Order: sequence, then C-alpha cells, then structure tokens
Amino acid sequence: MEEDIGGQRISLSSTSCAYHPCYIGKNLVIGENVSIGSMCHIGRNVTIGDNSNIQGSNYIADQTIVGSDVFIGPNSTILNDKYPPSGSKNKWKPVQVHNDAIIGGGCTILPGAHLGTGAVLGGGSVLTKPIPAGEVWAGNPAEFQMTREAYNTKR
Repeated sequence: MEEDIGGQRISLSSTSCAYHPCYIGKNLVIGENVSIGSMCHIGRNVTIGDNSNIQGSNYIADQTIVGSDVFIGPNSTILNDKYPPSGSKNKWKPVQVHNDAIIGGGCTILPGAHLGTGAVLGGGSVLTKPIPAGEVWAGNPAEFQMTREAYNTKR
C-alpha cells in the first residue's frame, strides 16, 4: 500500500515551499517566503519574487515572471503561447506579473497580457491586454474598474 503524501510541505528554499502534489519545472528562480499551493503547475524558467503567495490549482506557463508580494488566487491560468502549439519558443509571449499585483481566483491571463505594479485582476476575469500599474480590472474581457487606491479602501 502506498503512503498518502498529499498536502505535504516541500521545501524549495530555507523559507519557501510548495505543497504536494504539484509540478515544479526546471530552472525555477524563487525568492524568500514564497508559498505555492497543491495541484499547481509551475513551468520551466519561471521566476517568483519574495513574499508571493500562489494558491492551489494554478497553471503558470514557462518563462512567466512573478514579482514580489504578489497574490494569485486559486484556479488561475497564465498562458504564454498565443497560437498553441506554436512549435517555437521564439513565438511565445510570456507574462510578467509585477510587484504587489493581485490575481483573483479563476482568472485566465493570455500571452503577453502583463499586470503592472500594484495592478488587480478581479476573480473569474479574462485578461487580454496589459493592465497599467495601480489599476483594477475585471470581467471577460477584463476592463478598467477603479484605481488600486479606491480598491484598497474597500478591503
């Protein structure tokens, strides 16, 4: 009988971890105090900055850059290939999630649709183009809703 190891903590550095089961691709660059939930797929050559929290069941494509102090809610997908399968990494448009950004649960972020510093993407949204720094977007496709300053007053 196999031992059930679901939910076990996997150390990625002295202060960062992931929870089993998950897939961690080659060449992950990870900061300090990062938490990656179970059932996540973290692609190859991904960077994740300090103090970021990636909740369970997320898909983060190869070459994605996640800044520091980022929150990604559960069941979100970050894509990198606009015309899959393109057959060439040169055609990919990896996503960058800048520092202090928030991605709500159940979001889809299309290739090249970056989130600026302090940007917020509301839960269930589909992001088709970059969000400028300090803006909150939501919907399908996601559109401007308010400033991050206004959002912070609601928290």
